Amino acid sequence: MSPSRAADPAVEVFLEHLDHPRKPVVLALRALVLDADGAIGEAIKWNAPSFHTRDHFATMHLRSPTAVQLVLHMGAKKRQMPKGAIDDPAGLLAWRGPDRAIVTLPDLDALDGGRAPLTAIIRRWISQL
Repeated sequence: MSPSRAADPAVEVFLEHLDHPRKPVVLALRALVLDADGAIGEAIKWNAPSFHTRDHFATMHLRSPTAVQLVLHMGAKKRQMPKGAIDDPAGLLAWRGPDRAIVTLPDLDALDGGRAPLTAIIRRWISQL
């Protein structure tokens, strides 16, 4: 996370108490998402770190002990991502509907290997909100 960005205290407390075997992935993914764009903020929503600009657009899914997932969505209002709006040459996205996709990260190597394409996906995603 950028030193210039103030961390959300609720997220800090949540992460401090988080007991998850992939906690290093959670922390690195949080930093990547927040660093993707200065307009991105964070909160705890659905009992997990969630990210927003005007609306929430991404939420971590922490139920699996073997991976961390980032669920990209279109917020609370029913909207669809325009077909072809998100370029995914690295094949990171698993589409779960016209308004959401999931990125699954089993370890830090997967995150590090997908850092540039995931950052590009996040930037493109928020441009569609």
